[in-house]
Amino acid sequence: MGKKRIVKKSGQGVDSGRVARSLSRTSRKKVTVGRLYVEATYNNTKLVLADLGGNALAWSSSGALGFKGAKKGTPFAAAKVGELMGEKAAIIGLKEAEVIVKGVGSGRESSIRAFSSKGVDISMIRDETPVPHNGPRPKKERRV
Repeated sequence: MGKKRIVKKSGQGVDSGRVARSLSRTSRKKVTVGRLYVEATYNNTKLVLADLGGNALAWSSSGALGFKGAKKGTPFAAAKVGELMGEKAAIIGLKEAEVIVKGVGSGRESSIRAFSSKGVDISMIRDETPVPHNGPRPKKERRV
């Protein structure tokens, strides 16, 4: 009758193997002041940690932590990404960070809160969400 398979239901929490792998790949470069770029869309939350020159030091997203589908855009997933980036910032030696937020997703605030809870001081939060000023040209009128 074949092998018995045990089906594990995933998607509830964070895949601990992915977190450990992500932390092991962190840059060993020491930086005390940097920038955290948060891109919060409806479907995902991406965080990039960079120095003041704009050179990326570490990055992660809720999809990279093992969240799938609609769960990637939740505040819980964003908080987990923020915690991971806080741990990476501690490895790098970051003490102070400026935060630049883009997007209108639900993970904006929770990712910043989780990041700052790991002991990094936030000096500034700037919102750079792109806003359309007029949009594309409308379609021609329909002729019947």
